[in-house]
Amino acid sequence: MSAPEPLTPRTHGEASRQRRDIVSGEVMHEDALIRFVAGPDGTVTPDLAAKLPGRGLWCAADRASLETAVKKGLFSRAAKTKLVAPASLPDAVEALLKKRLLDGLGLARRSGDLTSGFEKVMATIRGGRAAWLIEASDGAADGRRKLLGAIHSSPSPPRLFGLFSSEELGLALGGENVIHTAFLAGRASGRWTSDAQRLSGFRPLLPESWREEP
Repeated sequence: MSAPEPLTPRTHGEASRQRRDIVSGEVMHEDALIRFVAGPDGTVTPDLAAKLPGRGLWCAADRASLETAVKKGLFSRAAKTKLVAPASLPDAVEALLKKRLLDGLGLARRSGDLTSGFEKVMATIRGGRAAWLIEASDGAADGRRKLLGAIHSSPSPPRLFGLFSSEELGLALGGENVIHTAFLAGRASGRWTSDAQRLSGFRPLLPESWREEP
């Protein structure tokens, strides 16, 4: 994966949200990075919300960069002190990002920023009001194809996410057999999009089998 292009800040606020990647040395926006801090025991701890106390150590949000940081001891170098970064750190970050996305869906449902069910999702897509079409990874291909067809003619086509199973979506959204969900465009979807983009650096957001569908 190619490294993200360094950003030129347009405002002081944007500049304050730029950090230096400990692997490439490039200055990037926080949305393209993951913050880590030193835990009480000297272990490198992910801080996805960027709220934990302590000096932040920022790494590009992709598996290859994080593996390099772990293998070459770049967290210790950046912190100028001995830190322990386990080989399992990339897997831990991926799991935390998945949980953060599922939690975000639950919050969006409670705030009215999600709609579920085939007909409601279809209407949302056709109206250009969806930022994301979230399809269960184990859902039937027929319904998914119909919704994807609607995306092509939508005035504002949403992005597609298919990483979670119907059971995972049901647990997050307080329902059963959740297959089709649309995340409405707005501020909440913007935050969710940032986390989805970070997760895409660790694993594809769509099942490999979907690529074989006609």
